[in-house]
Amino acid sequence: MTTKTREISNSDDVIDSRDVIERIKELESIEGIEDKINALEEDDDALELVALRELASEGEGCADWKYGETLIRDSYFKEYAQELADDIGAINSEASWPNNCIDWDRAARELRMDYTAIDFSGVTYWVRS
Repeated sequence: MTTKTREISNSDDVIDSRDVIERIKELESIEGIEDKINALEEDDDALELVALRELASEGEGCADWKYGETLIRDSYFKEYAQELADDIGAINSEASWPNNCIDWDRAARELRMDYTAIDFSGVTYWVRS
């Protein structure tokens, strides 16, 4: 029994490039999918495959695309920066001060300097450069 991977959409906050690669392979194995794409059929799987291929095309320029790049949705990047700071021990998550004084918008902007923007069906995602 094969397990179906979950659909990947541009509403996801965080996406792993390995999941994109796996989902593309799964969708490409659907019989007749290329015919649906060529005929411009409004088929959910075909539309998802086209979008994921375009995403992969942009992302494959990243060094670790096939090994696992993290794609962070632009609207989620500030929260991602906060979680990353906590995960690496840069802040004490138990303390209210100075955490409640940190300009997280600025911290996210500075962190984003190490990232490259890629487009996923009209939504910006950030991938570490």
